[in-house]
Amino acid sequence: MAPHVDGDRVVYLGSVGPERRADLLGSAHALLHPIAFAEPFGLSVVESMVTGTPVIAYPRGSMPEVIDDGVTGFLADGVHAAVQAVARVGDLDRRRVRQVAECRYSAARMVDDYVEIYASLLQRDQ
Repeated sequence: MAPHVDGDRVVYLGSVGPERRADLLGSAHALLHPIAFAEPFGLSVVESMVTGTPVIAYPRGSMPEVIDDGVTGFLADGVHAAVQAVARVGDLDRRRVRQVAECRYSAARMVDDYVEIYASLLQRDQ
């Protein structure tokens, strides 16, 4: 990426705090997430989608499970496909990106799932 950092259109910010991160992600055209390993989850991907910002990532690790290709972002096989996806990301509905992320990753949904698991464990032990 370093050759493309021009201080204008491509800026390296380093680590930013939660408030600034939400502003940056929410105002971004897309989050580029070109991971080179089988990432087990991808919190930055979910944080981006919760702000309504689509994600473009390589289909490695959990990315095919986290990103709905053509809905919450694009899965791109390599740099050329990722560049093409950048041109198409504006066609995605950012409200839908956020809705999918909230439905799938909200604290309320996780609490409901835990309660369901605990209830099934209690019934099994009776």
